[in-house]
Amino acid sequence: MKIADMNWAQVEDYLARDDRAVLPIGSTEQHAGLSLCVDHILSQRVSVEAAEPLGVPVFPGLPYGMTPYFMAYPGTISLTPDTYGRLMRDVLDSLATHGFRRILIVNGHGGNTSVQAVIAQWRAAKPEVAVRFHNWWNAPRTWEAVQAIDPVASHASWMENFPWTRLAGVDYPDRQKPMLDTSGMRAKEPRAIREFLGDGNFGGRYTQSDEAMLGIWRVAVAETRALIEGGW
Repeated sequence: MKIADMNWAQVEDYLARDDRAVLPIGSTEQHAGLSLCVDHILSQRVSVEAAEPLGVPVFPGLPYGMTPYFMAYPGTISLTPDTYGRLMRDVLDSLATHGFRRILIVNGHGGNTSVQAVIAQWRAAKPEVAVRFHNWWNAPRTWEAVQAIDPVASHASWMENFPWTRLAGVDYPDRQKPMLDTSGMRAKEPRAIREFLGDGNFGGRYTQSDEAMLGIWRVAVAETRALIEGGW
C-alpha cells in the first residue's frame, strides 16, 4: 500500500502490528529516448507491486539522485553527495522516530549506491533499526533473467525499456548499439561524456518484446517481495 493512500491514524494503527516500510530511491537523468524518470518510475513501481500483497507501506520515491556526469543532457538533476547523504539521514530519522524498525530501500540508480556508507554510519547509531539496500535491477535473480534474454544490456538500453518507461511518439531503433567502454567515463567532464555517449545508451539493443520485459518484471517483483517478507 502507498503512504499516499493513507492518513496518519492509519499509519499509527499499522505500526501497532508491523514495523516494516519500503523507501524507493531513483534519479532524474537522461535515458536516451526513454523517460528522464526511468529510475524513479521503476523503483517506485517495483516497490509498490512487491509490497502490496504484504500490506507494507511504500513511501513516495525520492526522484533525484547523484548523477553529475549526465548534466550536459537537459532535464537531468543531480544532488551533491553531501545533500543526498543529509536527505537520506533525515528520512531515516523520521521513519525511526515513528517506529519503523525494518526498512527496505529499493534503489533504481547506480549512482546512488555510494550512499550506503551514509546508511551504514546511520545504522551504527541506531542498532534497533534494520535497513536493507536493494539494487532491484541487478539483484541476482533479476540480473540472471536479463542475461538470459540478452547479455548485452546496459544503461538506457532495452533492459530499461518497459511499457511504463517508454514515451509516446518516440521511435526506438531496431538495432543493437555497440557496447561502449565506460570504465573511465566518469573522469570526463559532462560535455565530453555526452560527446562520448551520443544518445545516452551505453550499448545494447533499444527494445525487446513486451513479453520478455514483463517476464523480467515478474522476477524483479518477486525478488523484491522476498526481501520485504523475511530474513530480517
